[in-house]
Amino acid sequence: MASSKIFGITILRQFSSSAVKDQLVKAPLDLFGVEGRYATALYSAATKQKQLDTVEKDLNKLKDIFASDKIFSEFLLNPVVSKNAKITAIKQASAKLSLSSSSINLLGLLAENGRLKNLGNIINLFKMLMAAHRGDLNIEVVTAQKLESDILQELEATLKKFAKKNEKVQISYKIKPEIMGGMIVSIGDKYVDLSTASKLKKYSDILKDSV
Repeated sequence: MASSKIFGITILRQFSSSAVKDQLVKAPLDLFGVEGRYATALYSAATKQKQLDTVEKDLNKLKDIFASDKIFSEFLLNPVVSKNAKITAIKQASAKLSLSSSSINLLGLLAENGRLKNLGNIINLFKMLMAAHRGDLNIEVVTAQKLESDILQELEATLKKFAKKNEKVQISYKIKPEIMGGMIVSIGDKYVDLSTASKLKKYSDILKDSV
C-alpha cells in the first residue's frame, strides 16, 4: 500500500483497504462514507496510542481555530494553495497547539488527499464515537436566537427523555440566524428539522410544483 512521510510519521493514503480494516479497533458506532472512514480510523489510531481523550481535546482546539481564525481556515481550504504549503502550515499549527501524533496524522492525511474541507464533519463524527464510547447521548440544538431560560429548561427536560437507562445526555447549543425561527435538533446520528427556513422551503417547493 502506498504511504508517505509527513512530520516523520508514516501516514497511510487509504483507510479503506482490507489490510487496514483488519487492523482497526472496533468502533462503538458504524459510520459510513469517506468522512466516517476517517473518523473511525482516527478512533482506532487514538485507541491504540491511548490518546482518545487527548485527540478529542485536539479536535476541539482545531474547531475553535477554524471558527475564529478565518485567514488560517481560508488558506487551508483554498484549492489554489499547494499541498506542500498547507502541510507546512499544519506542521507549524500542530507544534503551536501541541497536538498529539494521531491528530497530526489526520491533518497530514487530509492535506495530502485534498480533504481538509471535510475536517468539520470528521470532527463531529469523532465526537459521536466518543459519546458512544463513554455511554453519552449527544444532542445538538440549533436555534435562530438564544432561548429564554424557561423554554430552555422545558426543552432540556424533554430531550433527556430520549436517553436510555444510564446514558448521560450532553446537550450543545448553536445559534444560526439564517434558520429564521424554530429549531433543528440532532440526537446522535438522527436529526429533526423544525426550522422556519425549512418549512418555507417546503411550502415554496409545493407552490412551484402546483404551477
